[in-house]
Amino acid sequence: MDKLRRVRLLALCGYFGLWLLLPLWYGWLSPSELPVGLVLGVLLTPLLFPLRGILQGRPYTFAWSSFLALFYFIHAVLELYSTPQDRYLALIELLLSIIFYIGAVSYAKLGGQALKQRQEKETTE
Repeated sequence: MDKLRRVRLLALCGYFGLWLLLPLWYGWLSPSELPVGLVLGVLLTPLLFPLRGILQGRPYTFAWSSFLALFYFIHAVLELYSTPQDRYLALIELLLSIIFYIGAVSYAKLGGQALKQRQEKETTE
């Protein structure tokens, strides 16, 4: 497997890991005092925006979605300090957000380079 596919797989694991973790966390493992629909709406809606581009493998989408990963990183750090009983879930979210960030940034860089090389090759032919 080439490096581009590995970093894309890494980003997808982090992205879909967050998709799985957040509903489990707030819907089943440790429900919030706030309405579950509201909490999940606020936490999952931002993940919908890059979904199409991520599934299609667009480097630009991975680039800007890396900023989205930082939102979940911040959320995890806040939960680590504010909710002691949910620390293990916050650590999992922290790990997944870091995986998503590293994978997305790496894929954006490598995918952009591959796209540029492909375009240069097409123009020289």
